[in-house]
Amino acid sequence: MASPVNRTYLRQTRDAAELLGKLIRLGRKERKITEEELSGRAGISRRTLQKIERGDPKCEIGLVFEVANIVGVKLFNDEENSIRYTFGRHIDDKLALLPKRVRRPVKVNDDF
Repeated sequence: MASPVNRTYLRQTRDAAELLGKLIRLGRKERKITEEELSGRAGISRRTLQKIERGDPKCEIGLVFEVANIVGVKLFNDEENSIRYTFGRHIDDKLALLPKRVRRPVKVNDDF
């Protein structure tokens, strides 16, 4: 499946990506880490780091989270294991109650 060339994002998505990028840049500068050092620690190119810090929504979310953790940006909560325990367990329980697959309703012609 080919990916679209020009992908548009909702305003909220762009705003969230930009905010997270700014928090990452702030964390990096507060810790006096250069772009080269941070990109090296994260295993990404300097250009990718610049895209993350600009809030480019096309960057892989795993890379963004990795860089955020390296510079100390708190994601979701302050406690390290709380994400896995609180969200993971709660969401797993909810997902277990829902159907495995989502299907469109089938319109049945029941005219006799």
